[in-house]
Amino acid sequence: MNLKRWSTLSLIAATLFMAVLMLAFPRASWEAGIRGLAIWWDVLFPSLFPFFVISEVMLGFGIVHFLGKLLDPLMKPLFRIPGSGGFVAAMGFASGYPVSAKLATKLREQRLVSREEGERLVAFTTSSDPIFLIGAVSVGFFGNPKLAGILAISHYGSALLLGVLMRFYGTQGGAGNQEQPSSKTPRPSFSLRTALKAMHEARLQDGRSLGELLRQAVGSSLQLMTVVGGLVVFFSVVLEVLTASHVMNVLYSGVRLLLPAVALPSDLAEPLVGGLFEVTLGAKAAAAPAGVPLMFKAAAAAFILSWGGLSVHAQVASILNGADLRYLPFLIARLIHAVLSAVLLLLIWNPLMGHLPAFFPLTSETGTIFFGWGGVPKMISLMVVLIASLVIVSLLAGIIHRIVPGIGKRAGK
Repeated sequence: MNLKRWSTLSLIAATLFMAVLMLAFPRASWEAGIRGLAIWWDVLFPSLFPFFVISEVMLGFGIVHFLGKLLDPLMKPLFRIPGSGGFVAAMGFASGYPVSAKLATKLREQRLVSREEGERLVAFTTSSDPIFLIGAVSVGFFGNPKLAGILAISHYGSALLLGVLMRFYGTQGGAGNQEQPSSKTPRPSFSLRTALKAMHEARLQDGRSLGELLRQAVGSSLQLMTVVGGLVVFFSVVLEVLTASHVMNVLYSGVRLLLPAVALPSDLAEPLVGGLFEVTLGAKAAAAPAGVPLMFKAAAAAFILSWGGLSVHAQVASILNGADLRYLPFLIARLIHAVLSAVLLLLIWNPLMGHLPAFFPLTSETGTIFFGWGGVPKMISLMVVLIASLVIVSLLAGIIHRIVPGIGKRAGK
């Protein structure tokens, strides 16, 4: 009870403190709120809303169940999650945070994953979308198209590595892991007939008409987008009033003292602290320090992109609250992902940076980077390519399982 009481008192004190700062700096608060609203409407709404609706419709039609059966031979041995997690991974990597959290909670609601499988799934599929990583960070903030390739390798590569590490989370059975939906199939196999049967059964079980399915998909997606927009505006205002009141300077000074201890330039303190709160501002600030080598600025950007910022954390926590998935595993996974991403970038910098071409897979013929609604077709195309690639790899994994009997069963333990 004492811990709960202190938590409540701390929350009240923080709320009052922020209210005082907003009253002391009304103009800064207003401008920050407008900026946050613009980011939500111009960037987040077009990049997230279509994917929320599409995922809801695909779940209702049983397409996710179909893909889940096809991806079982890959996802179960490698990540210890059902094949439907491959769909979540493809959607998450293509559209960015917090899409994977939304999809994981939907899978949990339909009992397609256990509690720990859902937590593992959210942990490694929460990532930045390629349009932001390539267009905004590499080209926009750093002005260096060649940086896109190495940032993508470090960010998404470390996410997959995190997924392999997270397979050991929840290995020992416990009260929170009494359900094991994925254990119903002892050895995963690639079967188109089984996948079609699963899709048909899921569609019959859902039973909603197309009109009703679309109505509910659009309604729930708009509700979630409202929550996301409110959190983006809130954290934009918080960061601005903390900066205007010079509270952030205290944090900058503390981080400047710590960075030399890990052999990093102290000038990276401002972008790292900014990225702690909001990923866009932190990534933009990472490109600013003039006296810092590009390698370290890119590592700071990789760290910030993988951490996601407290704004993204709040969005994911609000989504996870709708199911029985816990936030703490996600928090720990974000820290691990951030460190892995930065370290991986530093390790591959010298071997790869001089040999990577300019990376423009999400541009128009004139070289314009797609943002907003213009980037939706590109993201959908990328999602389809990712799903198709996963299905092909899963087919190969299924063939290997048949050639080497028992390998899938041993790997899934």
